[in-house]
Amino acid sequence: MRAVIQRVASASVKTGEGISGEIGPGLLVLLGIARDDASADCAWLAQKIVKLRIFPDADGQMNRDVSDMGGEILVVSQFTLHASVRKGTRPSFNDAARPELAMPLYEEFILQLQTALGRRVQTGRFGAMMKVALVNDGPVTLVIDTKTRE
Repeated sequence: MRAVIQRVASASVKTGEGISGEIGPGLLVLLGIARDDASADCAWLAQKIVKLRIFPDADGQMNRDVSDMGGEILVVSQFTLHASVRKGTRPSFNDAARPELAMPLYEEFILQLQTALGRRVQTGRFGAMMKVALVNDGPVTLVIDTKTRE
């Protein structure tokens, strides 16, 4: 799994049916699932994200996690995070999981994240065309890959 995590002042995701998820201060997580990902990736990534100390403490140092500051999380599936542009200029998505594998892992990741956070997280709609809006705070943006554990 590959995740792009952005510390946000606010974020929302809209589909053709309207807003499917919206948060105030917290984390926007763009999640890409690879062909060889498994349940263990969901658990590891959920724990890592909830424990990331990327929010400022009273001294302005990044020492607080999303729980410490009462923040929210919005998760948006994004298979394009596994794009390869090694050959040519048209991205290849061969490394991205097919929907029949990706959707159950996406749902499991959300459950793991909710368990780790201790409350519900907001989401986009898997497989839908979405419009994501955010106000990046910092900006602070991290990329985490479960294969390299970094």
